[in-house]
Amino acid sequence: MTPLWGGRFTGANDPLMARFNASLPFDWQLWEADIAGSVAWAKAIARAGLLTEAERDQIVAGLEAVRGEIAPDPAAAFAAAADEDIHSYIERRLTERIGPVAGKLHTGRSRNDQVATDVRLWLKWQIRGQGPGVRDQASAFDLQPPTSNLQLLLFDLIRAAVHRAEAEIAVLMPGYTHVQPAQPVRWGHWLLSHAWAWQRDRERLTDLVKRLDVLPLGAGALAGCPFPIDRAALAADLGFAAVSPNSIDAVSDRDFVAEFLFWASLTGIHLSRWAEDLILWSSREFSYVTLADAYSTGSSLMPQKKNPDALELLRGKAGRLVGGLVGLLVTLKGLPSAYDKDLQEDKEPLFDAVETLSLALPVAQGALETLTIHPDRMAVALGDELLATDLADALVRAGVPFRQSHHLVGQAVRRAEALGCTLRDVPLADLQAISPHFTAEMAAVWDFERSVEQRAAAGGTARSAVQAQIARLRVLCE
Repeated sequence: MTPLWGGRFTGANDPLMARFNASLPFDWQLWEADIAGSVAWAKAIARAGLLTEAERDQIVAGLEAVRGEIAPDPAAAFAAAADEDIHSYIERRLTERIGPVAGKLHTGRSRNDQVATDVRLWLKWQIRGQGPGVRDQASAFDLQPPTSNLQLLLFDLIRAAVHRAEAEIAVLMPGYTHVQPAQPVRWGHWLLSHAWAWQRDRERLTDLVKRLDVLPLGAGALAGCPFPIDRAALAADLGFAAVSPNSIDAVSDRDFVAEFLFWASLTGIHLSRWAEDLILWSSREFSYVTLADAYSTGSSLMPQKKNPDALELLRGKAGRLVGGLVGLLVTLKGLPSAYDKDLQEDKEPLFDAVETLSLALPVAQGALETLTIHPDRMAVALGDELLATDLADALVRAGVPFRQSHHLVGQAVRRAEALGCTLRDVPLADLQAISPHFTAEMAAVWDFERSVEQRAAAGGTARSAVQAQIARLRVLCE
C-alpha cells in the first residue's frame, strides 16, 4: 500500500519500521473526529472555490458512506487494516468509494493540522459527552469506551457525596491528622472534604476546555494555508470557539493534552486519597465502613476474605495516570519547532486517561452509594483525648492565653496517663494542682456533639456549617 507521502521514495519501508511508525492500532479511535473534520474541510475548500458544489457533495456523501460502514463494527473495520494511520485509512476508503475526486480533499491540508484538530475535537466530545456515539461491540481491537461525559461523571460523584452527607449528618466520628485521632467531626464533613476536591476537579476541567476549544485546521504543515480558507466559518462548522493564531504553534501545541493529563492525574490522586481512608476504615481494626459485595472481591486461597479491590484499584490507577502525564512531559520538553513525529506519543496516554476515568468515576460513585457505615463503631472510637483541644478552649474562655492553656492541658494529659484513666476522669483536685483555672464547670466539654457544634464558623463541622456546604455544592452542581 502506497503511503500518502510515498511519491519521493523508490523503496518501501522495512516491515519493522512500518510497524514502528504505524499509529492506526491506537489512533483509529479518532475515526469519527477525522470524518467530521474532513466533511468540514470539504465545505471550506468549496467555499474557497477549490471544489465545485458537485465535487463537494460527492466527497461529503462518500465520507458519510465511510462513516456508515465503520459505525456498526469498528473492530471489524480496523482489525485487518494495514494503513499507516486513521487519516490514511479514511482517505483510502473514500477513494475506493468515489474515485479520483477524493484526492482533492487534502488540498491545503496537512496531516499535521488534521491530527491536531482530530485530537481536540475527540477530547471535547469526551469531556462534554457530545459528538457521535460509539459502538458497544467488544473485541481485542475495541478499546474505546462509549463517548464519555467526564463533566457529568464528576457531577454525579459529587452529588452522591452530598446526598450521603445530608442523610447521615448526625453521625460523628474521629477526625485524623497524621493518621492519629485528632478531633471529633461529622461523617458528612469528612465526605464533603472530598466532594470539595472533586468540585475543584470539575472547575479545572471546565476551565481547560477554553484552551482546548481552538481550531488548528487551516494551519497546514506549519506555514499556513495558501488558499483563501475562511477559518472562522470552518471553526463554526466544527463547533470550535476560536482559531489558532499562529500556524507553527497550531501544529505543535500539545499543551491541551498535557493539561488534560494533569487534570486526570490530580483527579486520580483525589480519588486515591478518598479510597485510602475507606480502605483503612473497612479493616477489622477500624470497622467504620463495609464495602458492598458489588465493589469487593475475594481471595483464591482464603475463603473468609473480602477485599476492597474497587478502592485499591482507584488508588492504583492514580499511579497509571501520573505516569502518562510524566511520559508526555518528557516527550515534549526537547522538541524543536513545529510538528515532529514524537508527538504521535500524545495519543495513547490521552486515550488511556479518558478510558481510565470513564470507568473510575462511576465505580467510585457506585462504591460510595452502596457503602454501609457503622456509626456505633465510630462512636466507640471517640475517645476523650479528641476533646483535649476543647478543654484548652475552655481555659481560653476563662482568660488563659491559648499557648499557656495548651501547655496546661498537656500536663493534664500526662497526669491522666500516669493515673491510667481517661482525661475526663482526672480528679478536679489533680487538675487544680496543675492550675487553679481548671473548674468543675469545665466538665461540660466532655460532650462530642457539643464539641462539633461549637465549630460553626464557615467551613466547620457543626451541623449548620455542614448544611451550608451542602447547599453551596448543590448550587454549584446544578
